[in-house]
Amino acid sequence: MEELKKKKLVVVGGGAAGMLSAVLAADYGWDVLLIEKNEKLGKKLFITGKGRCNITNACDREEFFEHIMTGRKFMYSSFSGFSNFDLMDFFEKLSLPLKTERGGRVFPVSDKSSDVIKALERALGQRHVSVTVNTEVTEIIVQKLCREKEADGKSAVQGKVCGVSAVMGEGKTQMIPADAVFIATGGVSYPLTGSTGDGYCFAEKTGHTVTEPVPSLVPFETKETFVKDLMGLSLKNISITVWKGKKKLYSDFGEMLFTHFGVSGPVILSASSAAARELQKNPLELSIDFKPALSEEQLDTRILRDFSEFQKKQFKNALDKLLPKTLIPVIIERTGISPEKKVSLLTREERGLLVRQIKDFRLTLTGLRGFSEAIITKGGVSVKDINPATMESKKVKGLYFIGEVLDVDALTGGFNLQIAWSTAAAAARGLGENLQTGKRKHLMMRGS
Repeated sequence: MEELKKKKLVVVGGGAAGMLSAVLAADYGWDVLLIEKNEKLGKKLFITGKGRCNITNACDREEFFEHIMTGRKFMYSSFSGFSNFDLMDFFEKLSLPLKTERGGRVFPVSDKSSDVIKALERALGQRHVSVTVNTEVTEIIVQKLCREKEADGKSAVQGKVCGVSAVMGEGKTQMIPADAVFIATGGVSYPLTGSTGDGYCFAEKTGHTVTEPVPSLVPFETKETFVKDLMGLSLKNISITVWKGKKKLYSDFGEMLFTHFGVSGPVILSASSAAARELQKNPLELSIDFKPALSEEQLDTRILRDFSEFQKKQFKNALDKLLPKTLIPVIIERTGISPEKKVSLLTREERGLLVRQIKDFRLTLTGLRGFSEAIITKGGVSVKDINPATMESKKVKGLYFIGEVLDVDALTGGFNLQIAWSTAAAAARGLGENLQTGKRKHLMMRGS
């Protein structure tokens, strides 16, 4: 009997998940073809972390899962199989030295995302992975099967992947046979990097449910137009709370930035992940505490101390030690107190108005900026259709979905990239197990 032929894997998408999965699948003995529609690999990876590439977060397992906003349970298996520390070990074995910064953020020592991409490209070359760029996959070719009941008695496999159709650089369409296909096309954030939602189309056409994509980790737009006057004001050590009526949707502490359209900055981007769906329905309220380290009573005492020092000054000139200069006129207008009033004449009630504006500064959130400014996409291929241990579709044999194309997302700090790495590794591991099973069956047949 002839020897078992090497099985063929096609990876669609040359981003973080695509490159890592191709490397690991090759290690498991698969013949791998990596297809990228851009002119080079890792285009979105290149701009992550402001070009420094925050590859993961060096937190413990419990903290990692606290930062996942959608698909937390789904990630248990893949993260256990390939954790943040496994990822760091992987890159260090590729001779890419790493460093850990504030908040557990992990970067290459060089601070260059290009070095992460180069390390992965070297690994692809060492494993003889075939790479084709400027090539667009247009269809996942699936052979329909008779419906086969799964163990749960509900799900049913509807087909088996046979390959892909792709338009090559010269415009010719080619059918590429494959025993397995990984969809690693990303979401729709930063569309200029090639993330244009192709994976969602592939998923829907092969019978999968896709949760509507919305921008996430993205700035908010506000109803209040005075934010233009605060544009460029960056604030550290503030706390925010996003409210839907009396229901608290999100609360955090960190840094923020006022823009010409609303608010941005790390703590705001994280809040967008929790508020994106609700904001599609109705406006929300953002409460900013400019002095979270002080209680209202402590802040009032601080204000009294400043006022006793500046008792001959007008209200508008007595807050320089307490607030940034550009914020002062906005706060004063919101208190309703005359800016010309001498601070020595301010009443306790008026000080209370000032305290409340500093501790609970309200803005109306009316929308999110678009996908062109979003770091990630919330939504995607429903994880109900995917095996969490292997990333294989429950509907189409040999079809796998990995990375941002899945309906899984997390907060900033390297967590979303770790989701891409972990799901990529799970898919490769699943292929490795399939290959071993196939080899055992082949040997048994030869023995018979």
